[in-house]
Amino acid sequence: MAGRGHPPRDLRHLADFTAHRRILLITALAVPVGLLGACAAWVLLKLIGLITNLVFYQRVATELVAPGAGDHSPLLIIGAPVAGGLIVGLMARYGSEKIRGHGMPEAIESILLGGSKIEPRVAVLKPTSSAVAIGTGGPFGAEGPIIMTGGALGSLLAQFLRLTADERKTLLVAGSAAGMAATFNTPFAAIILAVELLLFEWRPRSFIPVVAAVTVATLLRHVILGTGPLFPSTGEFHMSAAAWVLCAVTGVVSGLLAVVATTLVYASEDLFRKLPVHWMWWPAIGGVIIGIGGLFVPQALGVGYDVIGAELDGSIGLGLVVGILVVKTLIWSLSLGSGTSGGVLAPMFMIGGALGALEAQVFPDVGPGFWALVALAGVVGGVMRSPITGVVFAAELTHRFDALLPLVIGATAAYAVSVLTLKRSVLTEKIARRGFHVSREYDVDPLEILFVGEVMNSTLVSFAHDITVDDAAATVAGNDPATRADRRQLLYPVVDGRDNLVGVVTSGMLENAVYRGESDELLSALAVTPIVTHPEETLRSAAMSMTEHEVTRMPVVDRERPQRVLGIVTLPMLLAGRQKDLDEARTTERVLRIRVVRPRWLGGPDGGGDDAGSENGVGTGSEGDQAAGAAMGSGSAG
Repeated sequence: MAGRGHPPRDLRHLADFTAHRRILLITALAVPVGLLGACAAWVLLKLIGLITNLVFYQRVATELVAPGAGDHSPLLIIGAPVAGGLIVGLMARYGSEKIRGHGMPEAIESILLGGSKIEPRVAVLKPTSSAVAIGTGGPFGAEGPIIMTGGALGSLLAQFLRLTADERKTLLVAGSAAGMAATFNTPFAAIILAVELLLFEWRPRSFIPVVAAVTVATLLRHVILGTGPLFPSTGEFHMSAAAWVLCAVTGVVSGLLAVVATTLVYASEDLFRKLPVHWMWWPAIGGVIIGIGGLFVPQALGVGYDVIGAELDGSIGLGLVVGILVVKTLIWSLSLGSGTSGGVLAPMFMIGGALGALEAQVFPDVGPGFWALVALAGVVGGVMRSPITGVVFAAELTHRFDALLPLVIGATAAYAVSVLTLKRSVLTEKIARRGFHVSREYDVDPLEILFVGEVMNSTLVSFAHDITVDDAAATVAGNDPATRADRRQLLYPVVDGRDNLVGVVTSGMLENAVYRGESDELLSALAVTPIVTHPEETLRSAAMSMTEHEVTRMPVVDRERPQRVLGIVTLPMLLAGRQKDLDEARTTERVLRIRVVRPRWLGGPDGGGDDAGSENGVGTGSEGDQAAGAAMGSGSAG
């Protein structure tokens, strides 16, 4: 680029994004995937309601009800989660082990390691097992299962078509995001969650189809489940200076709670692994924990949308707040470690809302449910390491878009605490325990902003096409520094009488030709057609060409005159981009300094500056000409 001391290049072949017409095909396929995702969300919610009504109220109905709202016997409160856990364990052992857990790690693992291929039976077993676990009192949410179920539907459709792994991933994530949007009526949050957690990229090829799927899923959701917010909130928020500061405090506390919850989940998993029984029985044992917690706080059982709503409208009592905060956190984290089937978002909503409702007892009154809303976003941002998702979820669930800035403060503070305290989140720790690593950092590849012409070796040795193999080999291996070629070059252009490229040879090819007795052959007979690049190509493009053609060196030729050799680029040279990235991250420097100008009567040398100053400084002094002389970027003052 001209800004780096190079002449302007013709960069018309480069673009901000890589986009192909197949985007339109994948977007068209994403539309039915979105419809399927919405239908799957509707079926899952109805199935949860049906099982809850059958188990706890002995009636046939499909509306979502709280398991702990009725006057149930202790035997039912304990027995139902145990029975549900036993069923889930049997389904996992004899159906598919992939239904264990809350769904998001399994979806991530399928995307990164499994070519975005999900077995057909998972599409049936995952929502069924989750409905059983939640409907029998499990303190889980429906979002993790719907992510896996919607993703399975998108993956299944893709597997019937001739698509790439990246295109399968797009349809898998489109189904997952569609199910999320339909479950909570949060289309924007579903899109952000897809980008922050599942796609591992921000490209038009995946973003556009996902948005299409989420859009049609949300529109269908409006028809079958309604258009209003899941947790409507009313009343004005009155912010004060203290409230703004306390938003950050709430975020820090939410981050600490997220760390505790995440630690408990995997501490519980470690404890279950030590049990001398098959993992099939673990969800039933987790059901015992759930049942005991339900005896103390029945409202902690199930999805708990009614409790979350009470937290967010400020109508929840203090005793229930404390009970939810303690009991829900314990039974959710400990039972999830047993490998049962259920999601994390709804429990995080309830736990975060309880934390905020507790803080509201001592924090200044801003408005109904304000602190619960901020803490909810903070806990989601801390547990999932997705602060933007937490912010948008909180705003869309309540339609309180006037609280965006407080939500950003709280979720970001929680995110900071989480990433500084734990190496991995509740979503990625499970994958790491299986021996795989997931990085969720997104940045611009330094190989995308450096060009071949900036790192290539333009001082190179080339051979005439009409010399012999023996002469070329002697030049490469010769002892005379004046005629010996740079042995590190390894790849040598072969040119004709007008310096036009006719092929390349390598030092290995020359050695083998001499060994075979072909020393008298003309070099043009040995030369092969090379894979070439151009000086205005990015280093990433060159690296991809090397990978595709399995070479480590390429001639650099003029784009307008392809026979003109400009240099050689090698694989080690491509590391220059990475080195630049490392230097920018590690090298510290002071760019500007402040130069203090002292007047003569204070002992300054003729109005000059302090010797400790720098030429690049901002000068100050009592005399106008001294101050002007010490301006930024000037030389000596005075």
